[in-house]
This record gives sequence, structure tokens and C-alpha cells, in this order.
Amino acid sequence: MKLLFICSQNCWRSLTAERLLDDHATLQARSAGTEPGARVRVTAGHLGWAEVVLVMERRHADMLRQKFGEALPGKRIINLRIPDKYQFQDPALVDLLRQRLQQHLAVEI
Repeated sequence: MKLLFICSQNCWRSLTAERLLDDHATLQARSAGTEPGARVRVTAGHLGWAEVVLVMERRHADMLRQKFGEALPGKRIINLRIPDKYQFQDPALVDLLRQRLQQHLAVEI
């Protein structure tokens, strides 16, 4: 399954989620950000590649729908509800990501 993680800057939350799945046997992950200064800014190509789009906050999903609405039909969008208060690879963030991914995707991480 191809997962795309989205946050604002693609520096902490979404990048941590991508790295968490680097060696997963059945999941492929990429990450991007919604803001102009993001490390990797989300494009229609990212959305076309993904089977499931996982956003950290509702505003990220709203932005995707506004800017890339034509690329989203048939895409499952999941709001992980993870606030912007964690840094890259924060152990609490990693634990929360594991919990939310298992909850929404029913896969072992």
C-alpha cells in the first residue's frame, strides 16, 4: 500500500512518519508539506502516486481539497489529528504515529 503523509513543512511530523515505514514489508511511504517553504512541497504527482493520504491536521486536508481537488477522487484521506508540537523522531510522536496507523490501517508497525 502506498501512503502519503502530509503536514505543513515536511520537517517533523510527516517526515517522521515516512522514516517510520522505511523498512516496512508491505507499506511504501512518502511525505510532503503544504506550505510554500516546505522541505518537499506536495504536488499532484504525489497524490497520484498515493493510495492513501494521511494528513496531520484537518487544515491539511482542506488545503489538498482546495488546491488538488481533481487529483483526489477515489483517494482515502485520513486525518491523524497530530498537533504541531513534536520534533523530528520525537519518541512520543513515533508512539502516537504507530497507534494511529494501527487504528486506521489495521496493520502492524
